[in-house]
Order: sequence, then structure tokens, then C-alpha cells
Amino acid sequence: MTANDPNTLLPRRPSRLVPTLAAVAVGIVVIAATAGLPIDWRDLGTVPAQLVHFGGLMFESPNWEKLPRALTEMWRSISMAWIGAILCVLVSIPLGMLAAGSVGPVWLRLPLRGVFAVIRAVPEVIIALILLTITGLTPFTGALALGIAGIGTQGKWVYETIESVQEGASEAVRAAGGGTAEVTRWALWPAAAPALLSLALYRFEINIRTSAVLGLVGAGGIGSMLANYTNYRQWDTVGMLLIVVVVVTMTMDAISGAIRRRITRGPGIARTTRTALPARTTRSRNVDRVR
Repeated sequence: MTANDPNTLLPRRPSRLVPTLAAVAVGIVVIAATAGLPIDWRDLGTVPAQLVHFGGLMFESPNWEKLPRALTEMWRSISMAWIGAILCVLVSIPLGMLAAGSVGPVWLRLPLRGVFAVIRAVPEVIIALILLTITGLTPFTGALALGIAGIGTQGKWVYETIESVQEGASEAVRAAGGGTAEVTRWALWPAAAPALLSLALYRFEINIRTSAVLGLVGAGGIGSMLANYTNYRQWDTVGMLLIVVVVVTMTMDAISGAIRRRITRGPGIARTTRTALPARTTRSRNVDRVR
């Protein structure tokens, strides 16, 4: 039979019924949710003009007199984010490693993954509101809320990273007579450590942005100051606070991103590349002289 033979068997075209039904179901849910909200769609036309109006109130002449206090509160938010990231990492790394398929037993792995899923389902603001009744309106409340809320996501990242490590080193350690503890210490941890440290710094970046939101519920930091001046309609001070938040957050993200790239890529790559060619050239000249 040739390719032009009508009797040639062709692969059956995959059915698109299931993806089509899923898309239709999602569309129906979105339409039903939108129709159930009391929204006056005619107000959308006034949104651009309102944005321009309030943007002018905030950024035409920001009130820089409150800048020292804003920097102090921003530093408090960064401290909350840092402490929360440390608490999250210290708890999530060992628990996340135990939840990995190649480390923890089934009776321990599945409950840990369930706990991580439950924590991920609860927003940081809800956790902060619950902690407010215990620890009060203090920055420690915000740091503790950030630490607890990050365990769910960070733990998931940890066990997924451990499970993605190649099996070569693990098999070598097992062949040498090592158990699960030895495999974790000498095979899995060295291979996953750069990625886990990078994810820890990424958690710190997330906490910086989230700490400003927690301040809105009274956890302290720049968010509390922003909420107070917004309630009193002091838009010039609100504009200054937004500028501080954006500039400091972008600066911290840039610094953390540079550190994460150095961790994942390793130091001295570009330097080695630059110095390797002159070294080879020198050796080639020495060979020419001998000849």
C-alpha cells in the first residue's frame, strides 16, 4: 500500500469532546458568578476618570514630611517579612523533605501533604486575624502569620524539588549500603540545596509584598500607616507611602533576584569563561616555541 492508497490506515483524530465540555462548564460558572454580583456595569465608564483624579491627588505633590516615619515603618515590614521567611524555611524544609516520595513513608508523607494543602487554602490575612486574638496588635503577629502561611507553599516546593532530583547519586549511596538518612544527607540534600535556598529567598520577596497587606488588619508596618492615612483621605501622604513601598520592594526584589541567580548558576562562570581563552592561547604559544 502507498500513501495515496485509500485503504491506508490513518491515525484516528483525538476527540475534542472532553476539553470542549470542560470549557463550556467553566464559562457557565463564570457567567453565573458574574450575574450573581450586584454590579452596575455603567460605572465602568467612570473608572478611568476617577483613576486620573485620585492619581493626581496622590502624586502631584506628595507629602515628604512623613518620609522618615514611612521608612521606619517600611523597615518594620521588611523585618516582619524576614522573620516570617526564616520561620517558614526552618519548619518547611525538614517537613517538606519528609513529605517527599523518596524519603518519608506513606503513613507520614500523605498527612504532611494534607497539612500543606490545608495551610495553602487559608490566606495570610485570615491567619493574621486569628492570631490577633492571641498575640495582639504587634509586628510579631504579622511575622508569625507570614511564617505559618508560607509553610504550605514552601513545603510543597521542597518535596517537589526533592522528588525532581536525579536518582544517580541516590542509587550510588544505596549501593554503598546507605539507608534513607544517608541518601537524604549525601545525595538528595547536596543536589537540592541550591534550589531550596533560591526558593527561600523567593519566599522572602513574597513576604515583603504580603507584609504591607497584613498591616491593613493591624499587624503593623507600612500597611497600617497606609490604611490610617487612606481612611483620613490624606492623599498626598498616601502617594508618598505608595512611592516608598514600590521603590523599596523593587530594590529588595532586585537584590534578592541577583543572589538567587548567583546561587542557582554558581559563582565565577563568566570569569572562568573570560580567563580560559587566554590560558589556552599561552599554552599554544609555549608549544609553538618548543616546536
